[in-house]
Amino acid sequence: MTLLDGELPFYPQSRHAAGFSVPLLIVILVFLALATSFLLILPGIRGHSRWFWLVRVLLSLFIGAEIVAVHFSAEWSVGRVSTNTSYKAFSTARVQAHVGLHVGLEGINITLTGIPVQQLNETIDYNEQFSWRLGENYAEEYTEALEKGLPDPVLYLAEKFTPSSPCGLYRQYRLAGHYASATLWVAFCLWLLSNALLFMPVPLYGGLALLATGAFALFSVFAFASISSVPLCPLRLGSSALSSHYGAAFWVTLATGVLCLFLGGAVVSLHYARPSALRAFLDRSVKNCGNQARGDSPLHLNNPLHKQFGTSDLTVSTNL
Repeated sequence: MTLLDGELPFYPQSRHAAGFSVPLLIVILVFLALATSFLLILPGIRGHSRWFWLVRVLLSLFIGAEIVAVHFSAEWSVGRVSTNTSYKAFSTARVQAHVGLHVGLEGINITLTGIPVQQLNETIDYNEQFSWRLGENYAEEYTEALEKGLPDPVLYLAEKFTPSSPCGLYRQYRLAGHYASATLWVAFCLWLLSNALLFMPVPLYGGLALLATGAFALFSVFAFASISSVPLCPLRLGSSALSSHYGAAFWVTLATGVLCLFLGGAVVSLHYARPSALRAFLDRSVKNCGNQARGDSPLHLNNPLHKQFGTSDLTVSTNL
């Protein structure tokens, strides 16, 4: 029997803590940094416009962060079951454990946690990822898992998603994930465009960009929901069956799409119904800050050339 990374297959291996998605962590930290930076300068905004900018900026950052973060989340479809199942190949040992299946846009995560964690003289706490993103080969990752001698429940679920499996889960989930990911990136670009347009004197186009952002976010949800048309293979682990349902990432994306449609529809409706009120609402912070700085005092302009030519002085008075 040959060594694999210095360890023998089918023997207890050194366990590592379940990892956290590094890209997801980076996205969260970047948007938290942006939000924190804005909160630091918020006290410098005077008057009631401070609350206007607080809601406007934080709401926009939430939409952008959600659109990017769900790309790297494995919570689009989740399933979990507690069962008594076989543990390793070529062994009759059985363990009581929680088995979890987490499906994302770029692959799946399979978790196995013993009840209790310490059983059979080892720590049963697995979190294995299998990816089908572009440039990755799911079949090779599954083969590597076989060579490592991962527990039977992990290999059983991973095998159901292989390209050669008669269940057809790989093809449908992979296509749905790719289409959902593509439409979400379009939604992110439209979100950037809507922010730029809403800071310009063209609120109508900003509202239309928000409507398009919500539409593409909903398209991603519908693309992933298309997997429900495929009859799932029965996933049985020991004496229990594992069933999946839509996870947090799916519902948060759906809510974000509806929110964008609502905000975009409100901007477009106000543009046609009460355009002056919409402009005043979007520009209120600038006007309030300007009025506080100038105090609404009249400005007198005198032209010294009139005195040079002996003409009467001309005074222009205006309120700013």
